Amino acid sequence: MAESVFVDVDSIPHAGKEHIVKTSTGNVSVVILGDREKPALITYPDLSLNHTSCFQGLFVYQEAFSLLLRNFCIYHISPPGHESGAAPASPDEIPITADDLADQIVEILNYFGLGTVMCLGVTAGAYIITLFALKYSGRVMGLILVSPLCRSPSWTEWSCNKLMSSILYLCGMCSVVQELLLRRYFSKAVLGNIDVPESDIVKSCRQSLCERQSYNVLRYIDAINGRPDISDGLWKLKCRSLIFIGENSPFHHEALHMTSKLDRRLSALVEVQSCGSMVTQEQPDAMLMPLEYFLMGYGFHKQQNSHLSVSPRSPLSPTSISPELFSPESMGLKLKPIKTTRIQEEV
Repeated sequence: MAESVFVDVDSIPHAGKEHIVKTSTGNVSVVILGDREKPALITYPDLSLNHTSCFQGLFVYQEAFSLLLRNFCIYHISPPGHESGAAPASPDEIPITADDLADQIVEILNYFGLGTVMCLGVTAGAYIITLFALKYSGRVMGLILVSPLCRSPSWTEWSCNKLMSSILYLCGMCSVVQELLLRRYFSKAVLGNIDVPESDIVKSCRQSLCERQSYNVLRYIDAINGRPDISDGLWKLKCRSLIFIGENSPFHHEALHMTSKLDRRLSALVEVQSCGSMVTQEQPDAMLMPLEYFLMGYGFHKQQNSHLSVSPRSPLSPTSISPELFSPESMGLKLKPIKTTRIQEEV
């Protein structure tokens, strides 16, 4: 049975309340934000990240924050040992698998007395929540997947992950591992080069990586590197799915493959131009309008003064969306594969 230790982290804006939940395969940090009487939305981050370093951009973006908090209580789940101030895992601990991580989610839901939940995950985290949805379909309301994975690692990904694991074991979270992870997350435009400095979001992420415990990160990487292919089971998912993929993500083809395996009546793809894998941090504004339409299909409310009609701040406008998007169908509103572009505000 899961147990919890309560920790107050109110001193950090939008941090919520942290609970360390004891599951059958280890302790897991869950940060709860919002009214627990509302429906639950759980989040799960990519490799070496936690809810702050993976989702802060989305939740700092005020319109998205308002939309999500108006409709949900947020449960940020961190991979074991990825929360701030986490102790290093012992090398003697049993290796964890992707199935273990998915099973931890259901233990967390049971602990908090949650039924069906909306799920939001990024890359490796998107794989974990999709696996959770396949194993516990009755507990999932819908999936919001950012640069998701569903196949076993390609040779390139497997080799890169193996390299990171080896370096983490020998040298810790050194600059080589940081660079490999940052290239996984972000587009070249924000990574910078010899002439252009890296962006603030990259600097912030780099600092966050330095705070991770190397062996804890290694365990998550190894779990994802050993993941099974779940492509053939995706057609069984009966929940609605909204997929975001950055145009410049190294996992672009993976997201397209996953979309092809899902029930087309229940899924939609949004491609974000000039963006890497972590759309939640690099271009969170591109997520707002698709999220609004997706949630309206469940009967959730858009925020007051929403810009569904027009907004210079949104990378989408009604004229760039298929007219069919406005026709109710299986999702309440049907989303078709679209591309988004960044629109600069007039000064």
